[in-house]
Amino acid sequence: MEKILIVDFGGQYSQLIARRVREQHVYAEIKPYSRMSPEEIKAAGYKGVILTGGPKSVYQPGSPRCSEELLNVGVPVLGICYGAQLIAYLAGGTVSPAGNAGEYGKTALKAVSCRLFFGVPPVSDCWMSHTDYISRLPEGFIAVAHTDQCLCAALCDERRGLYGVQFHPEVTHTEYGRQIIQNFLFSICRCKGEWRVESYAQQLIQKYSASLRGKRVLLALGFRCGGAFAA
Repeated sequence: MEKILIVDFGGQYSQLIARRVREQHVYAEIKPYSRMSPEEIKAAGYKGVILTGGPKSVYQPGSPRCSEELLNVGVPVLGICYGAQLIAYLAGGTVSPAGNAGEYGKTALKAVSCRLFFGVPPVSDCWMSHTDYISRLPEGFIAVAHTDQCLCAALCDERRGLYGVQFHPEVTHTEYGRQIIQNFLFSICRCKGEWRVESYAQQLIQKYSASLRGKRVLLALGFRCGGAFAA
């Protein structure tokens, strides 16, 4: 089963990111940033990795970080908000306080052509929520989108399959957020979109019916399948 790993840095939209991936019929797993080593990610066979937002600043001591090796696990990586800043920081770029140039709310995004923005017009609305910004790009990266306040609203190193967006494509306020997530899943990660929650629910039911047979357990398992719950 093809799957995407979502590395959680404490962002409020982590579950929503997973939902947006699963809506495209690709299975997504959420793991805390402290729970998955690069070696485990390689062994698990993920098709791609998404780094979530978070409430901290990447340059602060004690802020949640992963190993730089995460950028070299051999699968595409997409950073969202804090996740994008973390990619830049780990790759040798600079992240700085935005001061009065911080952004919050609906913002006009100007994007250039790259695989992540295929099908996205040159100007569209996105949803920003940041008080830091990428002030110096890492070597090998280019800025592929900007706003009036933010010169690097998105960055990428397409050779290595590394992408970051300063805005939130998972929220409905981002006009072409669904398209951006689709591009990452299917054009960049090469997913097929064959996962279905209904069949996944039945697999779990069969698994636990077999493994727990003859044991005394208390188990609650529920999935919404076409408006009804299978349990």
